[in-house]
Amino acid sequence: MSDKITAHQNLMSDTPMGKLLFKMSWPAILSMMIQACYNIVDTIFVSQVGEQAVAAVTYIFPIQLLMISFGVGTGVGINSLISRRLGAKRTDEANSAAVNGYFLAVINWLLFAVFGLFFARQFMEAFTDTEFIIENGIVYLQIITIGCVFVMVQVTNEKIMQATGNMVIPMLCSLTGAVINIVLDPMFIFGYSFFPEMGVAGAAVATVAGQMVGFVIGSLYVAVTEHAVKISFRGFRPNMHILKDIYAVGAPAIIMQAIGSVMNLGINAIVSGVSESAIAVLGIYQRLQSFAFMPCFGLTQGMLPVLGFNYGARNKKRFIEAYKKGLVVAMSIMVGCCIVFQIFPHQLLSIFNASENMYSIGISALRIISLCFIPAAYGITTSTTFQATGHGVISMIASLIRQLFGIIPIAYFLTKFIGITGAWMSFPLAEILGTIFLVSAFIWHYKRELKNL
Repeated sequence: MSDKITAHQNLMSDTPMGKLLFKMSWPAILSMMIQACYNIVDTIFVSQVGEQAVAAVTYIFPIQLLMISFGVGTGVGINSLISRRLGAKRTDEANSAAVNGYFLAVINWLLFAVFGLFFARQFMEAFTDTEFIIENGIVYLQIITIGCVFVMVQVTNEKIMQATGNMVIPMLCSLTGAVINIVLDPMFIFGYSFFPEMGVAGAAVATVAGQMVGFVIGSLYVAVTEHAVKISFRGFRPNMHILKDIYAVGAPAIIMQAIGSVMNLGINAIVSGVSESAIAVLGIYQRLQSFAFMPCFGLTQGMLPVLGFNYGARNKKRFIEAYKKGLVVAMSIMVGCCIVFQIFPHQLLSIFNASENMYSIGISALRIISLCFIPAAYGITTSTTFQATGHGVISMIASLIRQLFGIIPIAYFLTKFIGITGAWMSFPLAEILGTIFLVSAFIWHYKRELKNL
């Protein structure tokens, strides 16, 4: 075990920063791109069922985001705590953080399973009275919430491995799960071969099946191989001190990501007042934008343990170098994606069997909303520095400004005055507000702590 810890410390402290960030980030970036491909392919298959089918899964999307928020947000807290404790050579606390992380994964699953079982109908009926959308949405929601135990545990597996410098196995888990998902989608949706034809519900079944495969691979790897942290459930009792430390970063990360879910609920409510075609366009954008955001999230997954370790080791030079290099890469990704959205909106919509109504709304929508990508690159990267240093509350406040206090009021009032274009304009305007806050917060953070590392 000591050899593993020493190797991890040497990796974080001695490897040239560009090489280290590439080594730590490329598996997560690839994993996120695979996830983006899954989101696209899943919606392409659903769109063949019809525009209302796309609307049904769009209404469910905020709940999927909320599940991801709890899983990944808790995982960020686990990752940050393990990285900092390993950097400070406090391995017992790193071990405890990992074990307590699995306990939290089960709690998160129970919360969503109860919601799916008992509140799915009330949720769908709050947004629409179209029977097809309601019934298909209920079944889809119940399947993904009851089956989310696999993704909750697997996210915990991934964050533990990432915190100890292993970025490849998490990528392989995501890759395998996504491939299984994509293969099974048409089988269950359309009833190919001996599979039953399940329509929209088939997409949910394929999703859970893919997550289960990723869970099995990740759990087996964690169970049978040696790591810089030791996993043992013998005599386990929840450690309130460790749980508190996890959620010092994890709770703001959950809230920060859950804000996206609340934002989508609000935007869905505003846009649904225009037409179901507008809702379908919004759902398509949510899938397409993952090609911009997912690589940046993968990059920051690689940055987080690097930043956390060097903060714990009080190595200011490498901390700042990691941040600057990460920001340049994130900005390059987002600028490139924005250009694609500006030039090819018609072609992007055509992938999803778009109707004429959807083209008339969607072309301008994609061009306007994609302007948010560029300020978002700064927001995502800079927020990670606060998470890595135990100041997740600052990241949370930035997300509140960008996605709740900014986007919902702006969308509501602009839609009243200029129609649906106002909803699309709210995305880049809110990102600009968040960027202004984060610039000020980072200057404060640098002068207060980072300058004196």
